[in-house]
Amino acid sequence: MYQVLYRKWRPRYFRDVVGQEHITTALKNELVSGRINHAYLFTGCRGTGKTTCAKILAKAVNCLNPQNGDPCGECDNCVDFAEGKLYDVVEIDAASNTGVDNIRTIIEEAMQLPSNPNVKYRVYIIDEVHMLSGGAFNALLKTLEEPPAHVLFILATTEVHKLPATILSRCQRFDFHRISPEKMSPRLCYIAQQEGAQLSEAAAALISSVSDGAFRDALSILDRCIGSSADVTEQVVRKVSGLANRDYLFSLGNSLKERECAEALITIDKLYKDSKDMAQLCRELIAYFRNLMLIKTLKEPRELLVMSNEEYSQSQQQARYISLGEIIYAMDALQIACDRISRGNDSRTELEMALIKICSPEMSQDLQSILDRLSSLERKLRNGVSVTAESRPIETNGQTADTVPTQTEYSAQNEPPQSAAPIVTAPSQERARVQGVTSLEELMNSCVPMQQWQDVLDVVKKESRSVATAFAKTNAYTSGDYLLIESDSELPFKMLKSQHQREAMRSAIKEVTGRVYKLGPYKPSGDTAEKKEDPLNSLAAKLESGGVKVTTE
Repeated sequence: MYQVLYRKWRPRYFRDVVGQEHITTALKNELVSGRINHAYLFTGCRGTGKTTCAKILAKAVNCLNPQNGDPCGECDNCVDFAEGKLYDVVEIDAASNTGVDNIRTIIEEAMQLPSNPNVKYRVYIIDEVHMLSGGAFNALLKTLEEPPAHVLFILATTEVHKLPATILSRCQRFDFHRISPEKMSPRLCYIAQQEGAQLSEAAAALISSVSDGAFRDALSILDRCIGSSADVTEQVVRKVSGLANRDYLFSLGNSLKERECAEALITIDKLYKDSKDMAQLCRELIAYFRNLMLIKTLKEPRELLVMSNEEYSQSQQQARYISLGEIIYAMDALQIACDRISRGNDSRTELEMALIKICSPEMSQDLQSILDRLSSLERKLRNGVSVTAESRPIETNGQTADTVPTQTEYSAQNEPPQSAAPIVTAPSQERARVQGVTSLEELMNSCVPMQQWQDVLDVVKKESRSVATAFAKTNAYTSGDYLLIESDSELPFKMLKSQHQREAMRSAIKEVTGRVYKLGPYKPSGDTAEKKEDPLNSLAAKLESGGVKVTTE
């Protein structure tokens, strides 16, 4: 019969235990010195080696020829243990034996000497000990406090907080940590090689990440992958585990960042039709936003993020254009969806609802969101912007046209003519557009920097992140009824050629300033942009003026 990998590759010696060196070293030292405690408590999350270390310890204390703390694996006791014939080592599942009577039976047996004269300790391994009833704990308490010299208790649990303090105080406690991907991945590659399979480093890293530090879970995933293909790649892992492709995750991230709700829902529909697990996808999105949160918060987050350098670069790029508050809001919405999914709600519907909330933060009822909306309303009222009429799509013959401002926001007398918006690239056209109003040179000479430009971009960002990103490195100047934009790139001006984008910018400007400006490019020297001075030449001039000889090559 085939034996699954997590059973076949269960460590038989302390030296084979991965990622728990702080525990295995301490236990080996105790065995070598002979300072063996009467009760041990192993606690930690699932699949980290608690039961494995308990079995190795039970075998080591009765080994007839111990090897520096490790069992030899060859003596009669070790062989009997491996074959399940060492009856003085008893493993009990507390989830199935929770009552007082079960514990009383253990206590009565513990008073007797080991049945095998070559065995030094009668060992009781009680797994999931937190499942014992209150009466069972009370019955076990006295024996734990003053056990017979030949008895050793090893308690294992994933929920140590459920144990009474009286039990905790009578045990030597060891906390098992989640196993890091750096330590887990090489071991997975070794096991795959021994099983006649090829496991790529990227696939091993992905399995380590998905298993969340539980080596047993990692081996179960690897087992399924090998059953699917002898060449285990990252794509095989994703297919077997029901994970979304990283491209889909970044695509969803971009849709949420740009608040493109329709695109996000279309992506979800594609993943659903590809039989992707919606609950797992929800958790992956939480992990995705967690990565962005760490990038935004830490100076050196790379060591904490399990991803390739290419994915890290993409995450850094996306983190630049989303605030920490928005990241936290998205994680909250997704976590609520995960909780509801775990209670049996429809996973796809809950995930879609969460994405709509992320794309439409105005729907949120939390205090910070309400304060942000009140601040926006106050600014509009202070600047004379109507808050009763909003931009809305116009339907024509069943089709939706571009969003245009309502008449309340822009009346005919306030709407600047087309000639008043010189969004062009050719200098001659720029001059022609402003003729009859003022000369281009006079306009440029009278410009003053606009102090509220960043506030305008913040308002634009709420409506369209792509537009805000395009204008991120621009400056603005005002001169009379004109607002001139300075940019080293042509992208902002190309975007403003669109009626929809232009009106969105004017609406944001009016919300912040209360005025309607005519938009144009800022060209400080008239027909040609002034070339900026080379900073190296400036530095050289300063050095020469200070008496320093500068050689130019």
